[in-house]
Amino acid sequence: MFDTDKYLTLLKSERLKRAVKIQSEIIKLSRDFLGSKGFVEILPVVISPITDPLTDHRVRGEIECYGFKYQLTKSMIFHKQISLLSIPKIFSFSPNVRIEPVERQRSGRHLIEFVQLDIEVREAKREEVMKLCEELLIHVFKKIKSEFSDDLEFFGRELKIPHTPFEKISYEEAISAYGQDYEIKLSSDISEPIWLIDFPIDNREFYDREYPDRPGYLVDMDLIYPEGFGEALSGGEREFEYDRIKRRIELKGIELEVYDIYLQFAKKGLYPSAGFGIGIERLTRYICGLKNLEESRLFAKLPGVLGL
Repeated sequence: MFDTDKYLTLLKSERLKRAVKIQSEIIKLSRDFLGSKGFVEILPVVISPITDPLTDHRVRGEIECYGFKYQLTKSMIFHKQISLLSIPKIFSFSPNVRIEPVERQRSGRHLIEFVQLDIEVREAKREEVMKLCEELLIHVFKKIKSEFSDDLEFFGRELKIPHTPFEKISYEEAISAYGQDYEIKLSSDISEPIWLIDFPIDNREFYDREYPDRPGYLVDMDLIYPEGFGEALSGGEREFEYDRIKRRIELKGIELEVYDIYLQFAKKGLYPSAGFGIGIERLTRYICGLKNLEESRLFAKLPGVLGL
C-alpha cells in the first residue's frame, strides 16, 4: 500500500528541503568543475539492450518496445566506453535502477533508483581518475562548507576537508583486518576517505581490467567514506580488447549473445580508458550527515517499498 501521509511528512520537512538545496549545488559544482577540466557532458541512457550485469545479469528491469527488448539502465558503463570513440573525456548524471534485495531496505545506504555522476577518460590510468576524483570532492566540500554553513549547522554537521592524496588499502589488507564485512567496519574506523584497491577477479564485473602481470587481480578501486557512511564510488581501468572481454564474459558464466552488441563494438576497436561512478544521493548523505539515504532526494524508492 502506498503511504501518502509518510510522503507528505517527508516532502514538507525542513531536513529534506535543505538536503535537496545542497544536492542541487553539488550537481552544479561538479558540472562546472568537470567543464573546467575539458569534459563534455553527455545525456544519460535510460533504456538499452545492454547494461551493467552487476553480479547477476538475469536481474533485469525489462520492457518491450517495437518488438525489441530493452533493459532499464543499471549503469552506463558500456555507453561510457563506446562514447569515447567520439569524445575523449565525458561525464553524465545518469539515472540507475537496481533491484536490491529487500533486506537492504533498512541499511540506510540503498535505493533502487538513484543518480550516478558517471565519468570516463580515454587512455587514462586508474591513478589519474583517482586524482581527478579527489580534486572534484575537495572542490565540492570546500564550496559547500563555505557557502552553506547555515544548512550544515542545521544538520549538526562538521564537514571535514580531507587531506590529499587519500590513503589506499588493498582488498586483501581490508579482508585481513576487518573480515568479510570490511566495508562498514573500515568506514567506521577511518576519519578521512580511503581508496580500496586491487579487488580479486571474482569480486567484480567482467569489464574491470585485470592486471596483465598479476593474474586474478583487477586495476580498480572503491572510495570509502569515513564515519560509517560506507562506499562512495566504484571505478577503475576497463578491459578494451575483444579477446580479453570475451574471455572475461565466459569466466563469469554468461552466454556471449547477452553482450553481443557490446562485443561487436569491442571487435571493431575500443579505447583503453578509466573512470568511475559516484552516487549523488550518497554524496548528499555524507555531506549533510544524514542517517538514511531516503532523506537525500525527492521521491526516494527503498527496496521492497512502493515509492512514488
